Amino acid sequence: MISREVLQGACLAAIVLCAAFDAERLFSRQAAPVKREGYTDTPFLPGDRWRVHDAARPYPRVIAPGTESSSAAPGKAPSDAIVLFGGKDLSAWRGDEKGKPVDPRWKVEGDWVEIVPRSGSLITKESFGDCQLHVEWATPAVVKGDSQNRGNSGVLLMGRYEVQVLDSSGNPTYADGQAAAMYGQYPPLVNASRGPGEWQTYDLVFEAPRFDGDRLVKPAYLTLFHNGVLMHNHQAYLGQTAHKTLPRYTAHPAEAPIVLQDHGTPVRYRNIWLRKIGTYEAQ
Repeated sequence: MISREVLQGACLAAIVLCAAFDAERLFSRQAAPVKREGYTDTPFLPGDRWRVHDAARPYPRVIAPGTESSSAAPGKAPSDAIVLFGGKDLSAWRGDEKGKPVDPRWKVEGDWVEIVPRSGSLITKESFGDCQLHVEWATPAVVKGDSQNRGNSGVLLMGRYEVQVLDSSGNPTYADGQAAAMYGQYPPLVNASRGPGEWQTYDLVFEAPRFDGDRLVKPAYLTLFHNGVLMHNHQAYLGQTAHKTLPRYTAHPAEAPIVLQDHGTPVRYRNIWLRKIGTYEAQ
């Protein structure tokens, strides 16, 4: 007759063996390669190594897309963005001269930073080329001055190619100097400015120029949305931004800092983030 102890031991061994078998089956299912949808017999895309609907083509990276801003609070940047200013400090920036710290008169208050006139521009410590850039800004709620002396600043891509920042709500000035203008070159397609003191957004895509030595191979291009409205659609810069003179290109490095311009009037900035633009092969 089999003792109770032997029977219990046999049952326990059987349970352990079944659990191990189930775990092995589960692991095998998890480790099995995922079936990729697509084809291996379709024609190749022109000038490409991938077929139409290619089953082997890499999937895009998955990111969290971020959230929209409101008049009261900034949104959240996409998970793969470089946050240049998120409301805490100016650690991503330096002052006008190389190595010089930010002038302490630039005031960080809550989730925004404000230019104190004639305190110098802000320059990113890091350099960038092709990028997607998000910037939020607001001119003073109390209107002082007119034309170019009313909430004047600028976002200078690579420190050379300016997108104008200005209070353009009921403020006549020359067309290529209005808010969202490619300064001195192209006015915005429309005036979508909000009122003084209200937060406004720039969402832009910038393609840096290409040089072969001193020769320009491809100009810089800008696509810009101001408050969600298209201002420039892959428009080429005629050259580096200039005042009262013709723009022209001068060869420069493939990447350079972004500048927030101190133009002598107070302007607030918040929620500044950037995504470097990759290629389809860099998935």
